[in-house]
Amino acid sequence: MSRGLVLLPGLLNDHRLWLRQAAALGGEVEVLVADLTLDESLGAMAERVLGAAPERFALAGLSMGGYVALEIMRRAPGRVERLALLDTTARPDLPEQTQRRRDAVELARSGGFDKIMPTMLPLLLHPDHLADAAITALAKDMARAVGAQAFARQQAAIMARPDSRDSLAAIACPTLVLCGAEDTLTPPDRHDEMAALIKGARRATIAHCGHLSPLEQPDAVSAELRAWLSV
Repeated sequence: MSRGLVLLPGLLNDHRLWLRQAAALGGEVEVLVADLTLDESLGAMAERVLGAAPERFALAGLSMGGYVALEIMRRAPGRVERLALLDTTARPDLPEQTQRRRDAVELARSGGFDKIMPTMLPLLLHPDHLADAAITALAKDMARAVGAQAFARQQAAIMARPDSRDSLAAIACPTLVLCGAEDTLTPPDRHDEMAALIKGARRATIAHCGHLSPLEQPDAVSAELRAWLSV
């Protein structure tokens, strides 16, 4: 098992996205949750993570965190002992996705930031979890903690991300590709695509789960990560 595990949050998430996984795995591995709120490019985010991480480590990223993880694999593949890509995609934005991001940033800058997460929740969560007050309250509170300025930085980084599909064949470490069965933002077929392009990748689907799998099905995600760490 790896001695260090670096966890990368998604857009408008902070360390609390990974609280249950850090608690479940912390007795077996040293866990570091990166801060991805300070930079406006994936390259800068990746360099900040690499500066704080152990020399060799396991790396797991969700959504935007997955984009950063793929950037780290391009920059420092020799430092990553194993890779987990959760609820993410190797593809760049479509033009309409980029436009929605620009519109959201403009809304945030014009004083409407508090409206963003409530409108995003139906896209982020399994329909049954929209009625779970603990999950929805945590998602909203994380967004407030990240704030409008960091949201704009994160969206700038996401919009500029490259098509990573051509670089997936170079990944040589044990890799887990995981998503919620009902993830509509980065659907299962995007994960099938990544798993097919990464030699030896293990593909896992979490039942009754949307895009925020570590929050929605924490025990199942922790079990998959434990098995991956033990490879």
